[in-house]
Amino acid sequence: MGIYLSTPKTEKFSEDGENDRLRYGLSSMQGWRATMEDAGPHSDFAGPTSGCTACVAIIRNNQLVVANAGDSRCVISRKGQAYNLSRDHKPDLEAEKDRILKAGGFIHAGRVNGSLNLARAIGDMEFKQNKFLPAEKQIVTANPDINTVELCDDDDFIVLACDGIWDCMSSQKLVDFIHEQLKQESKLSVVCERVLDKCLAPSTATGEGCDNMTMILVQFKKPIKSASSSDEQSSHSKSVDTESGAEGSQES
Repeated sequence: MGIYLSTPKTEKFSEDGENDRLRYGLSSMQGWRATMEDAGPHSDFAGPTSGCTACVAIIRNNQLVVANAGDSRCVISRKGQAYNLSRDHKPDLEAEKDRILKAGGFIHAGRVNGSLNLARAIGDMEFKQNKFLPAEKQIVTANPDINTVELCDDDDFIVLACDGIWDCMSSQKLVDFIHEQLKQESKLSVVCERVLDKCLAPSTATGEGCDNMTMILVQFKKPIKSASSSDEQSSHSKSVDTESGAEGSQES
């Protein structure tokens, strides 16, 4: 885990927007972490040797496509029930463990080579040094899982968030909390901010609730229906949990 501050930074970066099919809100907060590990602003920035995870959702007509590498997560609320649309790539998952061991790595205390607590990531080049293996078979790979689902009128919203939130709340608990907040608050970024505040720990004693956090909430407008072929468009939402970006960090 990173270095903690003596008091948390609770200032938030938040944003809202909408189109004819959906509304979205997002918020991020540094919390107890010493930095938000912002990405370098220049293309020639050498940057740290760490890495980031990514969870991306693309909505096209009635299809939702989710791609994930790492332990950020996408969840859909369908009639109030939470369904995970991505899988957290932790080293103890059988498929991840098998790849790690075959590539010459090991797992200790739930961490790759005793260091990294996730099995897929962009960057983290120290785990991708085997010149005889393709990228998808390295100790740590950026190869994403991709999941496609058909949207319907039972779908309420999707959430994309980094592990700073999922370490504190289960998918169903978060969905329940959002539904409660939506009864009294229409601005989605405010709902996101309330989630961050709820997850923030009162102290660093346990480590839970001490990470930086990023969350995106996308609410569907009803009825959910396909755009016509003449007016076809895509809507994109991204959540990146990163040590070299602005939305959270890997625990290493």
